Amino acid sequence: MNRFIYRGTKKLRCGYTTGSCAAGAAKAAAKMLLSGETISQITLMTPAGIPLTLDILELRLTDDCASCAIRKDSGDDPDITNGILIYATVCKCESGVVIDGGEGIGTVTKPGLDQPAGNAAINSTPRRMITDALTEIAAEHGYAGGFHVIITAPEGAEIAKKTFNPRMGITGGISIIGTTGIVEPMSNAAVVDTIRAEANMRRAAGQKNLLLTVGNYSDTFLQDFRPELAERAVMCSNFIGDALDIGVTLGFRRILLIGHIGKLVKLGAGIMNTHSSYADGRMETLIACGALAGIPRELLVQIPECVTTDAALNILYQHPKYTEMLQILTERIAYYLSARVKDQVQTGAVVFSNQHDLLLKTAGADAIIATMTEETI
Repeated sequence: MNRFIYRGTKKLRCGYTTGSCAAGAAKAAAKMLLSGETISQITLMTPAGIPLTLDILELRLTDDCASCAIRKDSGDDPDITNGILIYATVCKCESGVVIDGGEGIGTVTKPGLDQPAGNAAINSTPRRMITDALTEIAAEHGYAGGFHVIITAPEGAEIAKKTFNPRMGITGGISIIGTTGIVEPMSNAAVVDTIRAEANMRRAAGQKNLLLTVGNYSDTFLQDFRPELAERAVMCSNFIGDALDIGVTLGFRRILLIGHIGKLVKLGAGIMNTHSSYADGRMETLIACGALAGIPRELLVQIPECVTTDAALNILYQHPKYTEMLQILTERIAYYLSARVKDQVQTGAVVFSNQHDLLLKTAGADAIIATMTEETI
């Protein structure tokens, strides 16, 4: 695909989603089925208004059914599904367009996701793309009947083990997804959509309190800190502000954030996207909190040379005002969390360090933990 975007100074090639692959393969299979002829390419219009010309692979044609595959191309995005084959088998039926998943396509097992429990994990936009594409082909060939479509991905079951699907209650394979049909390299929107989907699943399951973790360190800490809550955590990565917004819009009453000091210290400066490409501010925030606590300059001037927050804490720990410094940081984190949600929900944070274990809890954290524990039990 010859479409590019810029991320900073890098020119990156876009790709297309598994949804586009499924819709393109279904359109090609239907065209072969109605024309009786094999084809090598198919043109598909994506929801983004960008046309794709897709190569058709693994063609099979009989009197009643046709099948083919399209290879997923994620462009320069590090997508785990890049290069896999997405197949569509299309058969004639009496009326309508019936879409189901076969080998390697996951099954939804929990409420709150794009599809109801029991359905194949083929999201609504790809389903609409498939239906529109097949309706177009039927009109071209004067066909008044319907189609039965089965989407498969032979490598899907193995790939799905490395995705969020298992923790989201999607079993047995990958999801066919995409809202625009186009993959933009390192797309923030894709990550936020995943957070929203998982949080929505928790809300649909009846949970009134949202637990957010920042990454693998957080999940490991949570297993020791409150193992009974581990299964309900939604990983928000660096997108803390977006995750808080999602929690508010979905109607959660309380939101608890658990994360490593290396990420959550940035909240003390109001930084809500903690990826280093957006902002750092770790050492500056610690210096500011240390200065407010009365830690002397001769210690504070050593902080900018530290590579990690743990190293900085080791220096600050030498002074009696260390605990006061952490309290100031705690209050700043609590302030910015509350400001982000505009006091619409209760918020709390638990911050830990690999070397210093549990470092701080905001004032409302224990009460939220107790409520979550009751809700879980």
